[in-house]
Amino acid sequence: MHGVQSAQGLGVISLGSDLRIMIASKPVDFRKGINGLAALVSTALGANPYSGDIYVFRSKRNDRLKMVVWDGSGMVLLTKVLEDRRFIWPAVHAGAVRLSASELALLLDGLDWTRVEKKPVKRPAKTA
Repeated sequence: MHGVQSAQGLGVISLGSDLRIMIASKPVDFRKGINGLAALVSTALGANPYSGDIYVFRSKRNDRLKMVVWDGSGMVLLTKVLEDRRFIWPAVHAGAVRLSASELALLLDGLDWTRVEKKPVKRPAKTA
């Protein structure tokens, strides 16, 4: 369990660097609930919905998304609806693509995370 952590009895999504966030390439039928989306994780993405990873799905209009994640005691379904814009979705041709926690945060805010340039950090060779 690395996607959802318990904080005083409340489920809290922890967006740590080790978190795997997978977003599906194609829109899904938004009538699907938690069981239908968990089944899609298995069938369409070939992944384990009980892994603790977060799986993100979008609507055809790109103004809604749903996320499913196993928190160790049950499946969690989250829904986000943008009121006045659309989500910027990555170009994925088949299956899913992995996002970082930072990219997911930008996506959830409705920002164009594809325009953010991530500069590589050079690892120090030794300590001072």
